Amino acid sequence: QVQLVESGGGLVQAGGSLRLSCAASGLTVSTYSIAWFRQAPGKGREPIATISTSGSTDYVDSVKGRFTVSRDNAKNTVFLQMNSLKPEDTAVYYCAKKLRLLYMWRDPNAYDIWGQGTQVTVSS
Repeated sequence: QVQLVESGGGLVQAGGSLRLSCAASGLTVSTYSIAWFRQAPGKGREPIATISTSGSTDYVDSVKGRFTVSRDNAKNTVFLQMNSLKPEDTAVYYCAKKLRLLYMWRDPNAYDIWGQGTQVTVSS
């Protein structure tokens, strides 16, 4: 069964750090672009960062310099290191596998496999 499973969320104070994991089964993460999205209450799903098959990364402006996406091929896992967290980072965080190569990575419609999400709460 093909699936992605996120973990590592939790409650943290503003300025703190968390590392999210996206563990894959039934697929090899190094052969797909994998992205992180988040969704805050009452808001749409927002793209955050992506890592391509070559290992190149891209981020939205709101997290540049604070978040880092990486991949461990041996563990078949993608990570999102989040530093200097702010209350506005509070959301459910999802990882997703990109299917549609011609779509922009920020478009949620490009992805076919999503994890169940992990809650990140940043207190002020």
